Amino acid sequence: MLVSCPPVSDRDRELREEIERRLLALSGRLSTSSVGRLGRAALAALRGGRVTRRLGRGGDVALGLDDLAAFVSSVGQLKGMAMKAGQLMSYLDLPLPPEVQSALAALQTHSPPMPFERIAGIVTAELGQNAGPLLAHMEPQPAAAASIGQVHRARLPDGTDVAVKVQVPGVERAIAADFRSAAVGTSFVGLLVPGASVDAIVREARRAVLDECDYAREARYQERLASIYGGHSTLTVPAVVQPYSSRRVLTTAWAAGLSFDAFLATSPRQADRDRVGAALFEFYLGSLFRHGLFNWDPHPGNYIVQHDGRVAMLDHGSTRELDRGFVRKLAALALAVHADEREALRQAILDLGLVRDGEARDLETARALIRSFHGPMLRDEVLAFELGVATPFRTIASMKREVLRLHLPGEMLFVFRIRFGLMSVLARLGARANWCRLERQYAEDALDPPGGP
Repeated sequence: MLVSCPPVSDRDRELREEIERRLLALSGRLSTSSVGRLGRAALAALRGGRVTRRLGRGGDVALGLDDLAAFVSSVGQLKGMAMKAGQLMSYLDLPLPPEVQSALAALQTHSPPMPFERIAGIVTAELGQNAGPLLAHMEPQPAAAASIGQVHRARLPDGTDVAVKVQVPGVERAIAADFRSAAVGTSFVGLLVPGASVDAIVREARRAVLDECDYAREARYQERLASIYGGHSTLTVPAVVQPYSSRRVLTTAWAAGLSFDAFLATSPRQADRDRVGAALFEFYLGSLFRHGLFNWDPHPGNYIVQHDGRVAMLDHGSTRELDRGFVRKLAALALAVHADEREALRQAILDLGLVRDGEARDLETARALIRSFHGPMLRDEVLAFELGVATPFRTIASMKREVLRLHLPGEMLFVFRIRFGLMSVLARLGARANWCRLERQYAEDALDPPGGP
């Protein structure tokens, strides 16, 4: 089955470029108080509602550009959780007007930037004597500005081109303030797993997002992933430059290439789409099963397609590490659901604690959920995912009542997140593969690692 993703229209592309220009023209000053952020969030929601109503009435998007730009700009100025939610909504397979998703896609790499003087001050405070050589050849205009930090291109004294990510001052306080609002926390989790609004999962989401503010932690994971994928034929992870890195500044080798949307705009051959798709699938799911490491934020702003055909994975703040025993339980679940072996699946569900007891009704609910969760990956054939048809987010969103009956461990939040996001990206990419066999191989590797334990 060949399913091509719908091309981005010229009007959508122009809309996104205009919104990116407006975002860059705004002030990057961040509100960190709970009251201030709630007020700004309410304004963003009001503007979003206005846009949705206008589109729902069949209004002309060109005439509604100011409303749409004001909405996205409001989200971008909040940074933190609001911007992360906007990034999610920009690429998950949600029932949103395509114009809104195109506009929100600007948030994958753009937000109101901090003035360069503030950037220089943070770099100096963090790096001390190493700041001068870095700042001497740093471009004032950011290459990207996202929910927690912004990236500038620079050159080291030895001529090496590097990317310098600098954290937005006060963003940790802003995120903590966001999560003090129960509505914000449950709404964000609802974008990850519909219906999963239990306190434990909200707390896990809060911890995970705050972890992203620790660039020293991110550097450690990036170094491990760079080692794992060193010499890989289709994946690369830029090296960390430790002397120019700290908790709030992360310097890595510069990676040049095309953004996800720019790659799609070249109308790539099917073979190139398939190669990129298989690389993303291996990074997000293969890393989980084989190494217990995974990045739970597969949004298209986190990787680029390089000119040699490899995919460079750029952002690793969302990387998590799972206990090897938990990974083996996930692998057993994956293999059981692929085979649809009732007894093995029942045991895997109980081992993961997805149900609190062995009641037949809850076990059957969990089985139906897990099979929906895997969706078309259970089909042993070469295929492409279909937007709006077979992605698990839409299926599970219709099962909210059933989801609430289950006991989802906090770690499952991120496993769901990877699958929802990855399927949506692969659907847009139009990549074809036997995803069933690929996942099965990764799961088998988790239970019987190549070369032994």
